[in-house]
Amino acid sequence: MSVNLPLEIIQLGNPILRQLAAPLTPSQFKAYAPFFVALEKKMLDHSGVGIAAPQVNKSVRAFIVASSPNPRYPNAPHMEPTLMLNPELTWSSKETEKDWEGCLSIPGMRAKVSRHKQIEVRYTTLEGHEIKATMEGFIARIFQHELDHLNGIVFLDRAEKHDYATEAEFIKIIS
Repeated sequence: MSVNLPLEIIQLGNPILRQLAAPLTPSQFKAYAPFFVALEKKMLDHSGVGIAAPQVNKSVRAFIVASSPNPRYPNAPHMEPTLMLNPELTWSSKETEKDWEGCLSIPGMRAKVSRHKQIEVRYTTLEGHEIKATMEGFIARIFQHELDHLNGIVFLDRAEKHDYATEAEFIKIIS
């Protein structure tokens, strides 16, 4: 697998964002390693808290969750960047919470989206280890947002129209 550097974030309207991403086989994991390094760098360079492979034009079931306070998410909790291959949502709480989301593929827009407050997930590491984890709050929100990308869904699909805001208005709201 070759990596075309630098990676470019594609935007809403690109058909890749609406596709069901393909699973990765264990034999592909190591070949994709340079791509995953570049994916994390792209996310951090753009103050993201998560990024999915389809957002850089690679339709495979992989994303990174990396919550940390930054200019786009000043109140985000800290979590080391975690690569998740072939991730699955295995359980979700009935309790949901509506909160603000944004997306590197939809610059300048925010919307309130209802997400499950607590989830149980399964994913594979680059080394081929299966991980089962429980997530809650903002971290659970990131996982659900990124998983949507792997299924051809963007956050605006889950928001009500009256819950949209521009980035500039969002900053005023949270200040």
